[in-house]
Amino acid sequence: MTYLPQAQPRPPARGARVKAAAGLMLLWAALLWVLEAVDSATGALHTFGLSPRSLPELRDVIPMAFLHHGFDHLASNTLPLLVLGFIAALGGIRRFAAVVLTIMLVGGLGVWLTAPAYSVTAGASGVVFGLFGYLVVRGFVDRRPWDVVTGLVVAVVYGSILWGVLPTNPAVSWQGHLFGLVGGVLAAFWFRRGRIPA
Repeated sequence: MTYLPQAQPRPPARGARVKAAAGLMLLWAALLWVLEAVDSATGALHTFGLSPRSLPELRDVIPMAFLHHGFDHLASNTLPLLVLGFIAALGGIRRFAAVVLTIMLVGGLGVWLTAPAYSVTAGASGVVFGLFGYLVVRGFVDRRPWDVVTGLVVAVVYGSILWGVLPTNPAVSWQGHLFGLVGGVLAAFWFRRGRIPA
């Protein structure tokens, strides 16, 4: 009896990846707006913001990335999240999910450890900073020229957000920005091409 080598699954066509990435990010943005509408109307979701150095608050490390302090806060995060998330998701939804989860965990734990006492942190900006870091570093880690070019374009267009990792505004969680960025860079190494299916 002879065995034939198992056929390798073909990667999704470019058009399918574009549709999947666009659909995922539009659904994510819609979810954020629905959650903010519910929270504004009822106040029921405030408890899921992250307060530092309290063990029960560790449960909010992930949920905090889906909540915001008002519609202005959410609006400022929506467009960069859509753009950077779409670009990152083009590399494959499984890899994207692993990257985002890493960013949320590293960013959330960093906030939990270092945020000022009695503060409550919420918002997707940590994910935005993480995706920025991931996209800028990914091409160099994977040694893919097109991704290097993409990362350089992202750095030029969104590079000014790096001021957000500095403690210049007490109302802004620079900790969330900084540790989200760190999470994105780590994810570029941990989930480099070939280590996780797209």
